[in-house]
Amino acid sequence: MNAPAHPGALPRRSTGDGVDLKFLGIYLNDHLAGATAGAERAARLARTARGSALGRALEPVAAEIAQDRTALIGIMRDLGVPVRRYKVCAGWTGEKLGRLKLNGCLVRRSPLGTVWDLEGLRLGVEGKTAGWQTLRRLSATAQGLDPAQLDTLLERARKQQETVEEWRVRQAEEALRTTTG
Repeated sequence: MNAPAHPGALPRRSTGDGVDLKFLGIYLNDHLAGATAGAERAARLARTARGSALGRALEPVAAEIAQDRTALIGIMRDLGVPVRRYKVCAGWTGEKLGRLKLNGCLVRRSPLGTVWDLEGLRLGVEGKTAGWQTLRRLSATAQGLDPAQLDTLLERARKQQETVEEWRVRQAEEALRTTTG
């Protein structure tokens, strides 16, 4: 065990393969909070767009994002990293609070709401991709990380990014264009 870096700091724990479990646990729980928010946002967006071309494009993405969250929990379990429920609750609550913004319509859903949801979803998928990349690099030396699983998760995240970005651009153009009449 290493000595604390500064007075009052908790001692750092290592897996024996050069990975600091304290900071890895914080990192993974922060990603789990983001994954919780992202899964909620993706599911809601797919639900509100159900029956449309956007809904048909996002339903499989939302399902994959939920699967990715489950995969993250499995990775945490394999590494012996406990899930911090308060961070999961913070991610869930943050997503709900993110809905409380004025988008130019008080009674019905604004077209900007879909744009904002897609932009938030894009940022979430980009963050998830960065997390998978970090874990993939650690897998070269860290026990408990499966490089093949992480490669699969990375590829899936990249495809999700492409789909979300395609629809974000479409929805932004539609919402922000003036109508002639």
